[in-house]
Amino acid sequence: MRKWPKGQPLLALTAYDYPLGRILDEAGVDLIHVGDSLGMVVLGMPDTTEVTMADMIRATGAVARGRKRAMISADLPAGSYDTAEACLKNSRELLAAGADAVKPEGGEESRSQWEALGKAGIPWVGHLGMLPQKVREEGGYKRKGKSPDEVKKLIQEAKGMEKAGACAIVLELVDPEASAEITKSVDVPTIGIGAGKGTTGQIRVTHDLLGLTPWFKPGFVKKDLGFAGKIAAMVKGFRKSGSAGLG
Repeated sequence: MRKWPKGQPLLALTAYDYPLGRILDEAGVDLIHVGDSLGMVVLGMPDTTEVTMADMIRATGAVARGRKRAMISADLPAGSYDTAEACLKNSRELLAAGADAVKPEGGEESRSQWEALGKAGIPWVGHLGMLPQKVREEGGYKRKGKSPDEVKKLIQEAKGMEKAGACAIVLELVDPEASAEITKSVDVPTIGIGAGKGTTGQIRVTHDLLGLTPWFKPGFVKKDLGFAGKIAAMVKGFRKSGSAGLG
Protein backbone atom coordinates (compact mmCIF):
# COMPACT_ATOMS: atom_id res chain seq x y z
CA MET A 1 0.00 0.00 0.00
CA ARG A 2 1.67 3.19 -1.16
CA LYS A 3 2.43 6.08 1.16
CA TRP A 4 -0.10 8.89 1.14
CA PRO A 5 1.24 12.44 0.63
CA LYS A 6 0.88 14.37 3.90
CA GLY A 7 -1.76 17.07 3.65
CA GLN A 8 -3.51 15.55 0.63
CA PRO A 9 -7.19 14.70 1.30
CA LEU A 10 -8.09 11.01 1.12
CA LEU A 11 -11.48 9.60 0.19
CA ALA A 12 -12.38 6.06 1.24
CA LEU A 13 -15.66 4.22 0.65
CA THR A 14 -16.83 0.67 1.28
CA ALA A 15 -17.71 -2.00 -1.26
CA TYR A 16 -18.54 -5.68 -0.93
CA ASP A 17 -19.16 -6.80 -4.51
CA TYR A 18 -17.85 -6.48 -8.07
CA PRO A 19 -20.26 -3.86 -9.48
CA LEU A 20 -19.88 -1.38 -6.63
CA GLY A 21 -16.13 -1.94 -6.40
CA ARG A 22 -15.75 -1.25 -10.11
CA ILE A 23 -17.99 1.83 -10.01
CA LEU A 24 -16.06 3.35 -7.09
CA ASP A 25 -12.73 2.54 -8.73
CA GLU A 26 -13.70 4.12 -12.04
CA ALA A 27 -15.13 7.17 -10.24
CA GLY A 28 -11.73 7.85 -8.68
CA VAL A 29 -12.08 6.87 -5.01
CA ASP A 30 -8.65 6.60 -3.34
CA LEU A 31 -9.29 3.63 -1.07
CA ILE A 32 -11.96 0.94 -1.28
CA HIS A 33 -12.52 -0.70 2.07
CA VAL A 34 -14.07 -4.15 2.24
CA GLY A 35 -15.54 -3.75 5.71
CA ASP A 36 -17.06 -6.25 8.06
CA SER A 37 -19.95 -3.77 7.96
CA LEU A 38 -21.15 -6.11 5.22
CA GLY A 39 -22.62 -8.13 8.08
CA MET A 40 -25.12 -5.35 8.73
CA VAL A 41 -25.74 -3.81 5.30
CA VAL A 42 -25.53 -6.96 3.15
CA LEU A 43 -26.14 -10.01 5.35
CA GLY A 44 -28.78 -8.57 7.68
CA MET A 45 -26.88 -9.18 10.92
CA PRO A 46 -27.45 -6.95 13.97
CA ASP A 47 -23.77 -5.99 14.13
CA THR A 48 -20.38 -7.02 12.72
CA THR A 49 -19.43 -9.60 15.32
CA GLU A 50 -20.67 -12.67 13.43
CA VAL A 51 -18.94 -11.96 10.11
CA THR A 52 -16.58 -14.79 9.13
CA MET A 53 -13.31 -15.05 7.24
CA ALA A 54 -15.19 -16.82 4.45
CA ASP A 55 -17.49 -13.78 4.17
CA MET A 56 -14.53 -11.42 3.98
CA ILE A 57 -12.53 -13.49 1.51
CA ARG A 58 -15.47 -13.80 -0.89
CA ALA A 59 -16.26 -10.06 -0.71
CA THR A 60 -12.61 -9.03 -1.06
CA GLY A 61 -12.17 -11.19 -4.14
CA ALA A 62 -15.31 -9.76 -5.74
CA VAL A 63 -14.21 -6.16 -5.16
CA ALA A 64 -10.68 -6.87 -6.36
CA ARG A 65 -11.99 -8.18 -9.68
CA GLY A 66 -13.54 -4.77 -10.35
CA ARG A 67 -10.55 -2.69 -9.25
CA LYS A 68 -7.85 -1.36 -11.54
CA ARG A 69 -6.29 1.56 -9.64
CA ALA A 70 -7.69 2.20 -6.15
CA MET A 71 -6.13 0.68 -3.05
CA ILE A 72 -8.11 -2.03 -1.27
CA SER A 73 -8.12 -2.64 2.47
CA ALA A 74 -10.06 -5.44 4.15
CA ASP A 75 -11.23 -5.96 7.71
CA LEU A 76 -10.01 -8.89 9.75
CA PRO A 77 -13.33 -10.07 11.22
CA ALA A 78 -13.95 -10.69 14.92
CA GLY A 79 -12.22 -13.84 16.16
CA SER A 80 -9.83 -14.03 13.22
CA TYR A 81 -6.86 -12.37 14.95
CA ASP A 82 -7.11 -13.44 18.59
CA THR A 83 -3.42 -14.42 18.43
CA ALA A 84 -0.52 -13.06 16.40
CA GLU A 85 -0.29 -16.37 14.55
CA ALA A 86 -3.96 -16.32 13.55
CA CYS A 87 -3.63 -12.67 12.57
CA LEU A 88 -0.79 -13.42 10.15
CA LYS A 89 -2.48 -16.50 8.67
CA ASN A 90 -5.80 -14.77 8.02
CA SER A 91 -4.15 -11.57 6.81
CA ARG A 92 -2.28 -13.54 4.16
CA GLU A 93 -5.58 -15.05 3.02
CA LEU A 94 -7.10 -11.58 2.56
CA LEU A 95 -4.04 -10.42 0.63
CA ALA A 96 -4.30 -13.51 -1.58
CA ALA A 97 -7.94 -12.60 -2.24
CA GLY A 98 -6.89 -9.19 -3.56
CA ALA A 99 -6.51 -6.82 -0.60
CA ASP A 100 -3.53 -4.46 -0.46
CA ALA A 101 -3.80 -4.05 3.31
CA VAL A 102 -5.69 -5.56 6.24
CA LYS A 103 -7.33 -3.86 9.20
CA PRO A 104 -7.50 -5.28 12.73
CA GLU A 105 -9.34 -3.29 15.40
CA GLY A 106 -7.92 -2.09 18.69
CA GLY A 107 -5.01 -0.29 20.25
CA GLU A 108 -2.87 -1.56 23.09
CA GLU A 109 -4.92 -4.75 23.47
CA SER A 110 -4.03 -5.71 19.89
CA ARG A 111 -0.39 -4.61 20.00
CA SER A 112 1.09 -8.11 19.57
CA GLN A 113 -1.06 -8.60 16.47
CA TRP A 114 -0.20 -5.37 14.71
CA GLU A 115 3.45 -5.62 15.64
CA ALA A 116 3.48 -9.10 14.10
CA LEU A 117 1.97 -7.66 10.90
CA GLY A 118 4.68 -5.01 10.76
CA LYS A 119 7.49 -7.51 11.29
CA ALA A 120 6.04 -9.78 8.60
CA GLY A 121 5.89 -6.91 6.12
CA ILE A 122 2.12 -7.14 5.76
CA PRO A 123 0.53 -3.74 5.04
CA TRP A 124 -2.08 -2.89 7.65
CA VAL A 125 -4.41 -0.11 8.74
CA GLY A 126 -4.99 0.66 12.41
CA HIS A 127 -8.40 1.28 13.96
CA LEU A 128 -8.85 3.38 17.10
CA GLY A 129 -11.82 4.87 18.91
CA MET A 130 -15.13 3.06 18.85
CA LEU A 131 -14.56 -0.57 17.90
CA PRO A 132 -17.61 -2.14 16.21
CA GLN A 133 -16.39 -5.65 16.99
CA LYS A 134 -16.68 -4.83 20.70
CA VAL A 135 -20.14 -3.25 20.52
CA ARG A 136 -21.70 -6.02 22.61
CA GLU A 137 -19.02 -5.75 25.30
CA GLU A 138 -19.41 -1.96 25.49
CA GLY A 139 -23.19 -1.97 25.28
CA GLY A 140 -23.47 0.26 22.23
CA TYR A 141 -21.60 2.60 19.90
CA LYS A 142 -19.93 5.09 22.23
CA ARG A 143 -17.85 8.14 21.35
CA LYS A 144 -14.20 8.08 22.45
CA GLY A 145 -11.59 10.70 23.26
CA LYS A 146 -13.77 12.86 25.47
CA SER A 147 -11.37 13.07 28.42
CA PRO A 148 -7.70 14.19 28.55
CA ASP A 149 -6.64 10.70 29.66
CA GLU A 150 -8.48 9.08 26.76
CA VAL A 151 -6.90 11.51 24.29
CA LYS A 152 -3.42 10.86 25.69
CA LYS A 153 -3.93 7.11 25.38
CA LEU A 154 -5.21 7.38 21.81
CA ILE A 155 -2.22 9.51 20.78
CA GLN A 156 0.20 7.01 22.35
CA GLU A 157 -1.52 4.14 20.55
CA ALA A 158 -1.49 5.98 17.23
CA LYS A 159 2.24 6.66 17.57
CA GLY A 160 2.79 3.01 18.45
CA MET A 161 0.87 1.93 15.36
CA GLU A 162 2.91 4.24 13.17
CA LYS A 163 6.14 2.87 14.63
CA ALA A 164 4.95 -0.69 14.02
CA GLY A 165 4.30 0.04 10.35
CA ALA A 166 0.64 1.07 10.02
CA CYS A 167 0.05 2.70 6.64
CA ALA A 168 -3.05 4.57 7.90
CA ILE A 169 -5.24 4.78 11.00
CA VAL A 170 -9.03 4.81 11.08
CA LEU A 171 -10.54 6.99 13.83
CA GLU A 172 -14.15 6.01 14.47
CA LEU A 173 -16.51 8.09 16.62
CA VAL A 174 -13.57 9.93 18.15
CA ASP A 175 -14.16 13.43 19.51
CA PRO A 176 -13.32 15.90 16.68
CA GLU A 177 -10.76 17.83 18.74
CA ALA A 178 -9.07 14.58 19.77
CA SER A 179 -9.05 13.40 16.14
CA ALA A 180 -7.28 16.58 15.07
CA GLU A 181 -4.68 16.13 17.83
CA ILE A 182 -4.07 12.51 16.85
CA THR A 183 -3.71 13.49 13.20
CA LYS A 184 -1.09 16.09 14.05
CA SER A 185 0.85 13.59 16.17
CA VAL A 186 1.53 11.10 13.37
CA ASP A 187 2.80 11.24 9.78
CA VAL A 188 0.59 8.44 8.46
CA PRO A 189 -2.88 9.46 7.23
CA THR A 190 -5.86 9.29 9.56
CA ILE A 191 -9.25 8.35 8.14
CA GLY A 192 -12.25 9.57 10.09
CA ILE A 193 -15.77 8.27 10.39
CA GLY A 194 -17.92 10.33 12.72
CA ALA A 195 -14.70 11.96 13.92
CA GLY A 196 -14.94 15.50 12.58
CA LYS A 197 -13.06 17.27 9.81
CA GLY A 198 -9.58 17.27 11.35
CA THR A 199 -8.49 13.94 9.88
CA THR A 200 -6.50 13.39 6.70
CA GLY A 201 -9.48 11.80 4.99
CA GLN A 202 -12.94 10.40 5.49
CA ILE A 203 -14.54 6.98 5.08
CA ARG A 204 -18.23 6.17 4.80
CA VAL A 205 -20.29 3.04 4.30
CA THR A 206 -21.45 3.44 0.71
CA HIS A 207 -24.80 1.79 1.40
CA ASP A 208 -25.50 4.57 3.94
CA LEU A 209 -24.76 7.26 1.36
CA LEU A 210 -26.93 5.55 -1.23
CA GLY A 211 -29.81 5.32 1.21
CA LEU A 212 -30.13 1.56 0.84
CA THR A 213 -30.61 1.00 4.57
CA PRO A 214 -33.27 3.54 5.63
CA TRP A 215 -33.97 1.55 8.81
CA PHE A 216 -30.50 2.50 10.07
CA LYS A 217 -28.99 5.89 9.39
CA PRO A 218 -25.84 7.00 11.27
CA GLY A 219 -25.96 10.51 12.66
CA PHE A 220 -22.90 11.57 10.66
CA VAL A 221 -24.64 10.78 7.33
CA LYS A 222 -26.49 14.05 6.78
CA LYS A 223 -27.94 13.27 3.36
CA ASP A 224 -28.30 10.17 1.20
CA LEU A 225 -29.44 9.46 -2.36
CA GLY A 226 -32.68 7.79 -1.32
CA PHE A 227 -32.16 4.63 -3.37
CA ALA A 228 -34.47 2.56 -1.15
CA GLY A 229 -37.38 4.86 -2.03
CA LYS A 230 -36.42 4.88 -5.70
CA ILE A 231 -36.32 1.08 -5.83
CA ALA A 232 -39.70 0.86 -4.10
CA ALA A 233 -41.17 3.37 -6.56
CA MET A 234 -39.76 1.39 -9.49
CA VAL A 235 -41.29 -1.85 -8.22
CA LYS A 236 -44.68 -0.17 -7.67
CA GLY A 237 -44.49 1.18 -11.20
CA PHE A 238 -43.84 -2.29 -12.58
CA ARG A 239 -46.75 -3.63 -10.53
CA LYS A 240 -49.15 -1.05 -11.96
CA SER A 241 -48.07 -1.58 -15.55
CA GLY A 242 -47.87 -5.37 -15.34
CA SER A 243 -45.18 -7.37 -17.16
CA ALA A 244 -45.05 -4.77 -19.93
CA GLY A 245 -43.31 -2.45 -17.51
CA LEU A 246 -40.27 -4.71 -17.49
CA GLY A 247 -39.85 -4.59 -21.25
